[in-house]
Amino acid sequence: MMRDAKKTIGNLIDKQGVSFIGSVGEDGFPNMKAMLPPRKREGIRTFWFTTNTSSRRVTQYRANPKACVYFCDRRFFRGVMLQGTMEVLEDAASKEMIWQAGDTMYYPEGVTDPDYCVLKFTATTGRYYSNLSSEDFEVDGVK
Repeated sequence: MMRDAKKTIGNLIDKQGVSFIGSVGEDGFPNMKAMLPPRKREGIRTFWFTTNTSSRRVTQYRANPKACVYFCDRRFFRGVMLQGTMEVLEDAASKEMIWQAGDTMYYPEGVTDPDYCVLKFTATTGRYYSNLSSEDFEVDGVK
């Protein structure tokens, strides 16, 4: 694995204005969606996103928590895909943790809006692409 992989991958993630999340549809096929970047992350293992409780993705993750997230640095043509599971969180502490000023544009009733929830992604494995080469890795094994 590359030198300082966690730092390299973390920097790539932090510089992206868009992230992509994948879920499994009712028909068993993969579904992808562009999202705003994660609101919070711990290393390259755990990420928190905001979304609408009424969204298709929430329905899919409740039925099947298998998920992936993808971050792409278009300038240098490199990216990382992380696989793991997605939890739908609706508790007050999780919602307050990542709430930001301006979120009422999406959730008019504020942090207690019933259509506001948190997606918590926990990665187990990943694949990093850079310089015409890909590497698979276990997230817990990345230094």
